[in-house]
Amino acid sequence: MEPDNPAQDPTDALSSVPAAGAGRALSPTGRLRFFFGPMDCGKSTLALQIDHNQARQGRRGLLLVRHDRSGTPTISSRMGLARTALEVHEGMDLREVVRDRWAGGARVDYLIVDEAQFLSPDQVDQLAELADDARLDVYCFGLATDFRSALFPGSRRLFELADELHAIQVEVLCWCGRPGRFNARVHDGEVVRAGDTVLVADTAVVADEVRYQVLCRAHYRTGDLGPAGVTGRQLSLT
Repeated sequence: MEPDNPAQDPTDALSSVPAAGAGRALSPTGRLRFFFGPMDCGKSTLALQIDHNQARQGRRGLLLVRHDRSGTPTISSRMGLARTALEVHEGMDLREVVRDRWAGGARVDYLIVDEAQFLSPDQVDQLAELADDARLDVYCFGLATDFRSALFPGSRRLFELADELHAIQVEVLCWCGRPGRFNARVHDGEVVRAGDTVLVADTAVVADEVRYQVLCRAHYRTGDLGPAGVTGRQLSLT
């Protein structure tokens, strides 16, 4: 006869996982962290550095990305660093992704999620569940606001749920020298104020005459892109 209160697998809140998966060396608690900042502030570089540091300690991670600028399932830095990642699709259940890894005998100690602003609010809720119930450390990286200066839905939910919020401290400058905070979408030399929220393009490459430029609040408001020589050749450190 089974005891009334058998020892619980910490993943039972998510799914029934084979008993062999119970020794995944889960940390005592999981944390959901959101690292945010404008373009060029080093988000993807930091994501890859954290993955490197975690892996050096023998931990096993899963890298996820949504709409990387490269157009491939990759976490890529403009400094030239890159790692293959799993592309997150609309409607994908991130809990199922982790369950499938466990079912295959793989260990998952942490998640790295780049371009997290493009996640749906439901997917952010799933990350919070993985942190709480499966004790995974979840590191999310992304923009806070879109080209209209409005919060991305995924970022808004991360601000609501994350255990830790980290504004990345690498300062990005507007062409005028003031701190840049706003990711302006530029088409044919003009700041665009309306359109689809998701339009992926590199700041250094003109794609269909659309690019992005980081501006301070004053120049974002007025649409002043500065001297013609600035254009897309801003220093790119992401």
